Amino acid sequence: MNETRVKILEAVLTEFKEKGSKFTMDDVASDLHMSKKTIYKEFDDKEEIFDALVDYCFDSIKEKEAEILADNSLSTVEKIEKIMICMPDKYRDVDFRKVFTLKDKYPKIYAKVQKRLENDWGDTIGLIEKGIAEGKVRNLPIPVIKAMTEASIERFLSSDVLLEGNTTYEDALQVMIDIIMRGICVK
Repeated sequence: MNETRVKILEAVLTEFKEKGSKFTMDDVASDLHMSKKTIYKEFDDKEEIFDALVDYCFDSIKEKEAEILADNSLSTVEKIEKIMICMPDKYRDVDFRKVFTLKDKYPKIYAKVQKRLENDWGDTIGLIEKGIAEGKVRNLPIPVIKAMTEASIERFLSSDVLLEGNTTYEDALQVMIDIIMRGICVK
């Protein structure tokens, strides 16, 4: 990805943090001190930017997961816990409760977020299987663990449940993983 596209995506992410999907291309252009014409040379419209942003964010998550997998100071159980709620530092202050606002105006983008959440489980499944083999994780049906995790995350993103409880996405993930890990780990 070229440097200009990355700068635009980072600016869009900053605007999304502040305003959700209601930011304008003028906002992004102002942040970058560039013309909207330059932005539109890279992206046809706001939806294309959101599409690229989804890939950019999920690719960053996969990079963070690779770091966790390579960290030999962590036990298998610690790796499972960290990888299931993996969040790169640059996204820690993103209010993911705003993601569900994309559902109505940008349904294709929202569907892409859901699809990315449901895929890329290979490393996590491998860790759970390793934990089972080590006797640290109960031999439970992995598809059920996967479905429970996906359903929780999807619910966090697709409703105002976090807004009602005034809970951040990161805090909700931590509670979710605590509940799941207490259920799957050998005592």
